[in-house]
Amino acid sequence: MTQTAANSGLRYLRTPDAAKLLGLSPRTLEKHRCYGTGPVYRRLGGRVVYALEDIEAWAALGARRSTSDPGVGTVHPARRRPAEG
Repeated sequence: MTQTAANSGLRYLRTPDAAKLLGLSPRTLEKHRCYGTGPVYRRLGGRVVYALEDIEAWAALGARRSTSDPGVGTVHPARRRPAEG
């Protein structure tokens, strides 16, 4: 977590700040939002915001201890998922 988010007590982050926290570009985070592969977000008065705990939970899905560790989830790339069926 960045010093700014931790110290200021921010509960919600706009796309540029959320992307910076994750080490992604804002455009990549926007693509994740469009494709449904990113963290949970909220629309508040036409603005997109991310709750800090939702960002951390999404990032935790990619946590691994080694290359052979299957982990608890998957962080998908920012692209359309193939149709299931």
